[in-house]
Amino acid sequence: MTTLNPSSPMVWSDGSTDRSHRSWLVRSAIAIAIFLVLIAAFAPLLAWHQPIVCRYQGALYFPAVSDTANRIPIVGGWIQKAKPFRFPSFDARTELDAFAVWPPVPFGPMELIADANLSASTTHWLGTDDRGRDILSRMIHGAAISVQVGVYAMLLAGFVGVLVGTIAGFYGGAADWMGCRLIEMMMCFPAFFLILAVMVWIGNGVSGVILVIGLTQWTGIARLVRAEFLSSRELDFVDAARSYGAKGWYIALRHLLPGAIGPTLVAMMFGMADAILLEAGLSWLGLGVGSESPTWGGMLRDAFDQIRTHPGLMIAPCAAIFVCVLCCHILGEQLRRSLDPRQSFGGNRS
Repeated sequence: MTTLNPSSPMVWSDGSTDRSHRSWLVRSAIAIAIFLVLIAAFAPLLAWHQPIVCRYQGALYFPAVSDTANRIPIVGGWIQKAKPFRFPSFDARTELDAFAVWPPVPFGPMELIADANLSASTTHWLGTDDRGRDILSRMIHGAAISVQVGVYAMLLAGFVGVLVGTIAGFYGGAADWMGCRLIEMMMCFPAFFLILAVMVWIGNGVSGVILVIGLTQWTGIARLVRAEFLSSRELDFVDAARSYGAKGWYIALRHLLPGAIGPTLVAMMFGMADAILLEAGLSWLGLGVGSESPTWGGMLRDAFDQIRTHPGLMIAPCAAIFVCVLCCHILGEQLRRSLDPRQSFGGNRS
């Protein structure tokens, strides 16, 4: 007799299974995530107020390439842009009369280049906003900010969470008590209001948003790592490592921490969605990266002020935030399934 197994795939009306549908969703989410990362990395090559390559006074310059390279962490600070193009007063559109290759969207995110609230056209693919700025250019550079905040904030949160969870879970005793009290103190305050209070104190900026979100979103990761260490520190392989004279920090890093990496990665993936939403909420309130910066939350706020006269301005930032957050959740769920050993034992039984 065949019994129903909850882990067996459900068959849809078209003959496919829930696993095939889930696989299609995961592939789509991966493709969109890669697309967003590429946009974030090469934003000045896609939409910028200066050309990718041009000839000026007999010499070749690569202004958009220099701006792209300047975004590389650590290394970018050593790359200096050529003199005529680094000055704000230099207008490449009027100064260049020779060879120039412009980005697909030849407008900067802060550039006032047309009339306000223009509809979509071949010149402005998504139209312009209430100040005459190209919406597509602002969407592209807004993606760069959202990806930076999501990735860097969760890297910081992951580092702090793993550090606190490791110390509390492995050493126990007073260290565990202090770690638990610290986690409980952080969880007592509503995260969004705590971030608002800190942002008012430190001011706007990408670095400030990353720092604040990263230092307030680590508690869930710390609890996962602590639980993993508490369940593993008394196992036989840990006692064997101690009997061979291994130090405590070596046992924690070499034998126990790898088992906590899976839950940590899952929590960080879901946390990226929360970080993107938090950044959008802060930008909506004018306390995020900056009121003039091209962020999706800021664009949504500007569009909301004109919701009665130009409701279409809300479509692009709303869709971008929704798709980005949805991709993070789909990838987080798939990562959880892939790292869960119980998923490997499905199938029907007779």
